Amino acid sequence: MQVNIKKILALLLAVLMLFSMAACGNDAADSKDSVVIAIGSEPETLDPTKGWGHGNSPIVQSTLVRYTSDLTFENDLAVGYKLSDDGLTCTFTIREDAFFTDGEKVTAADVAFTLETAKAAQGSVDLTYMESAVARDDTTVVITLSKPTSIFLNTLASVGIVPKHAYSEDYGTNPIGSGPYKFVEWKAQEQIIFTANEDYYGGAPVIKKVTVVFMSEDAALAAVRAGKVDVAYSSAALGTTEVDGYHVEAVASADNRGFTLPVLPNEGRTTESGAPIGNDVTCNIEIRQAIAYAIDRKQVADVVLNGFGKPAYSENDGMPWNNPEVVIETDMEYAKKLLADAGWIDTDGDGIVEKDGLKAEFACVYPSGDSVRQAVAMAAAEQVKEIGIRINVEGISWDEIMRRMFSEAVMMGWGSAIPNETYYLYRSEGALLDDFYNPEGYTSNVTDGYLNAAMEALTVSEANENWRKVQWDGTTGTSMRGECPWVWIVNLDHVTYVRDGLSIGEQPIHGHGHGLPLIQNLHEWRWNE
Repeated sequence: MQVNIKKILALLLAVLMLFSMAACGNDAADSKDSVVIAIGSEPETLDPTKGWGHGNSPIVQSTLVRYTSDLTFENDLAVGYKLSDDGLTCTFTIREDAFFTDGEKVTAADVAFTLETAKAAQGSVDLTYMESAVARDDTTVVITLSKPTSIFLNTLASVGIVPKHAYSEDYGTNPIGSGPYKFVEWKAQEQIIFTANEDYYGGAPVIKKVTVVFMSEDAALAAVRAGKVDVAYSSAALGTTEVDGYHVEAVASADNRGFTLPVLPNEGRTTESGAPIGNDVTCNIEIRQAIAYAIDRKQVADVVLNGFGKPAYSENDGMPWNNPEVVIETDMEYAKKLLADAGWIDTDGDGIVEKDGLKAEFACVYPSGDSVRQAVAMAAAEQVKEIGIRINVEGISWDEIMRRMFSEAVMMGWGSAIPNETYYLYRSEGALLDDFYNPEGYTSNVTDGYLNAAMEALTVSEANENWRKVQWDGTTGTSMRGECPWVWIVNLDHVTYVRDGLSIGEQPIHGHGHGLPLIQNLHEWRWNE
């Protein structure tokens, strides 16, 4: 009943917003130099030092370097950089034709101030390995690292540069930058408006006004049907709805869904917060691997996601640092053999295998209200029943998930355009912390060695070689062929309604989350004549 009330309230809000948009004459189709975009996730801040643009382009601010559509790097504010032979000093030279929208020139002092502020904030931008950032002169900034760090460019590609002279406590709600767009207005829980920066050094964007409205998926589809938005994020369940004047673009992503499976037994231990640790069923590697081989990922993507998804085999499918050897084929007979060889047998005929009196049965929790996670979990659980494992799917609150995730399976969602995620998911020192990364308690000296080698590599190729070995080195690894702390199931396509005649450019592979990934190439959008 609670879910239905939420849907009714969301639809009422959508109707009110549509009336408001109509009253303002904001019919998106009337203007060919503006767009109205409906997304579900409202940012917490527009301050890059506190996470705005993390993993994506912050659009209001410039970055030293930026991603291309194939996830390589190109210069943005920087015109070049030099890395010392020991990998500890990065010297960047920045362009001289970049200005903040208040008319002040962007200098190396602004870059240094931004990085030092982001480090002090200790938010989603991880700069713990940065010793200092110092402006040598107006166009040169010297960044000193405590150790070589291969992901440093990935971090810099999402840290927008803020103005030292205009930075204050309210910057996150009233930002000034030097990027392709200027901030205009933010009405909390309603919309954010941006306009083109006509003085942008990269050339003024073709789209002059951008209105981002925050709506549930149902409300966004209603706005599409009413012709009041140009672009709207949707879902696999709604994406098959045909609307005149619009087409659906299924943007590839590394936004995955899969089970975390506790790898430790239940020995009565608890985390620092008092949450129980360990599961006597999933701590057995044959259980975890059998589940992995029993799931028909393509069937889940085709049926549950209406074809708006692909099989997932890792946290970084499709990325340059992915190991193609992590792919496994669905094999029910092999899954059954794994269990039988380890002594798991259905002795009482109830359809559940057991060993030493222990049934192969456990709970998998997901955040209630998330229909996609629920559907994926239930479809996988139904398939796994065929090999004699029962997974009881249960929707609960995130607060309750934080308490149960160390001892029960969780239908998680990850996916990022940066390799940092692999490091946080599997490093031993991150196990059993209250941050969702490694609740399964996975630890491995071998994996830690590859992780550290990847982080400290001086070249991208060397780093990628080690990221791949983290997953599978021919003998062991974090993949489902190896220790299998995760059972990856599907990568979601980001289902997007786009008004006919609008090009949203070449979208890079999206990371986790509906919203921000879509607008990272906003300066490439344009209406076709």
